[in-house]
Amino acid sequence: MDLDARLIQSNISEEKLAEARRLYRTTGTGIIDSLIQKKTVAEEQLLDAVSAQFNIPFWPELPVDHLNTDFTGVLSIQYLKKHKMVPLETDGGFFVAVNDPANFQPVDDLCRLLGHKDYRVVLSTNESIMAAINLAYDLSRSTAKEFFREMNDESTDSIISEIDETGDLLDETSDAPIIKLVNLLLSGAIKDRASDIHIEPYQSTLKVRYRIDGILYDILSLPRRIQSPLTSRVKIMAKLNIAEKRLPQDGRIEIKIADRSVDIRVSVIPTAFGERVVLRLLDKTSSILELFDLGMDRETIRTFNKLIKSPYGIVLVTGPTGSGKTTTLYAALTSINQPEINIITIEDPIEYQIEGIGQIQVNPKIDLTFAAGLRSIVRQDPDVILVGEIRDRETAEIAIQSSLTGHLVFSTLHTNDAASAVTRLIDMGIEPFLVTSSVIAIVAQRLVRVLCPKCKEVHIPDDESLENIGIHRDTLRDHAIFMKKGCQACMNTGYRGRTAIFEVMIIDERLKRLILKTSDSNQINDEAVRQGMRTLHEDGVRKVLAGDTTIEEVLRVTRILKRDNDVVDDL
Repeated sequence: MDLDARLIQSNISEEKLAEARRLYRTTGTGIIDSLIQKKTVAEEQLLDAVSAQFNIPFWPELPVDHLNTDFTGVLSIQYLKKHKMVPLETDGGFFVAVNDPANFQPVDDLCRLLGHKDYRVVLSTNESIMAAINLAYDLSRSTAKEFFREMNDESTDSIISEIDETGDLLDETSDAPIIKLVNLLLSGAIKDRASDIHIEPYQSTLKVRYRIDGILYDILSLPRRIQSPLTSRVKIMAKLNIAEKRLPQDGRIEIKIADRSVDIRVSVIPTAFGERVVLRLLDKTSSILELFDLGMDRETIRTFNKLIKSPYGIVLVTGPTGSGKTTTLYAALTSINQPEINIITIEDPIEYQIEGIGQIQVNPKIDLTFAAGLRSIVRQDPDVILVGEIRDRETAEIAIQSSLTGHLVFSTLHTNDAASAVTRLIDMGIEPFLVTSSVIAIVAQRLVRVLCPKCKEVHIPDDESLENIGIHRDTLRDHAIFMKKGCQACMNTGYRGRTAIFEVMIIDERLKRLILKTSDSNQINDEAVRQGMRTLHEDGVRKVLAGDTTIEEVLRVTRILKRDNDVVDDL
């Protein structure tokens, strides 16, 4: 059976095949590329037919666990991406993965350049080949520290080359040292899972720090003379005024690193030793988490699921900046996102685009504030509304009115715990009876670092640590407590990733009566605990006993020393 017959057997019409051949003759577009681009057939189905016809193995997934990146010093990334091929060395020999077997001349040239006479060709999908290429060049790139070590005094004074927009940073071929340095700082931050990059000038040095899992780490210490060109380069990328050095400026950069799209918020402020720059990185290709992925146990998920399916009312998520409030709300919206529900959000900024949800970006320059946007949203016939943050009385009042007229409203507040959110709303000028009639629940949360599974060790804590966290020593008979160690997988920090601890305060009848009498957060918290609320600290203790995190982490984010008689011994 020839290839045409196999393709026709794969439900490709003779007319489509004829059109693909015509494109090949007139434009040089490969037959396989043409069929895939026109969505005539699924790529894997097509490659499977080609594999059977030409007797070439088809590898849907490429072996990249131990990728040899020596070829990156000989071949350019653009060359491999253009011809959709990547060399692979395995225990079975030297292979070249291609997407189109008819494109044999570039394969011959590649093997000649790399000095391999014996090689085998395999077929793979375009996505797998591009991912392998990106991974190889990402692994082979030097770090910012190594690059700076190679820079000489003359190159540090090179003129900054201004470009309008950066494409894929792995494709960047500019020789300007400052451009290379900034690109390496950005790609290194993505590789290290950093959420922020801090560029901080001091009297004689320029410090670069990454925030990884909520903690700042020193990455690089540069000479002070690098500060001005480095800041100017970031300003150019963010389309800011490089001549203005006396006023704070905010901007935004959109870049692509390998197959990841990254949105960067840029903040520049003047300090005594020059401009300080902070870049907040948001990986737009990362998937939105499910409720279970957030760190909620089954009981909390059941409670939270009931709350987010309420027909009306306000659900508030509280915590300091960077505690994962927006991620929790996105997970909630995703779980209830159905075609029959109209969900509209107003955010600052929009962190993830969710299909099927209308999302509005706050823009104070044109007076599109949370309050103004919320006022318009209620005229769009929504069922569920997400307000990024309640910052003032006007926003709070409109949110409450929306909940009282049959809408379910989600929002965030910056408070230390769930009970303090009630106090905050009343301090804003909201009447207590409006709070009790609209707010149905308040969720407080913090992020704790998760122990690295590859290097964590069992640990017997001393009496002081157990007293501080509130764990009775008898509890250790049934639970093991772990400590951090550090390995290559976790950059010697002992932690890899973060999870959340929660307290969910449901506003029941008893709490409503108490709130009408007092706004004292301590009294409200004590009553909620009597009604069965598990505090942030108690949820943290559960994660310590489960082996997810350490005593030090829970104490770091909750900052509570347990009282002598407040011991957790029954978990």
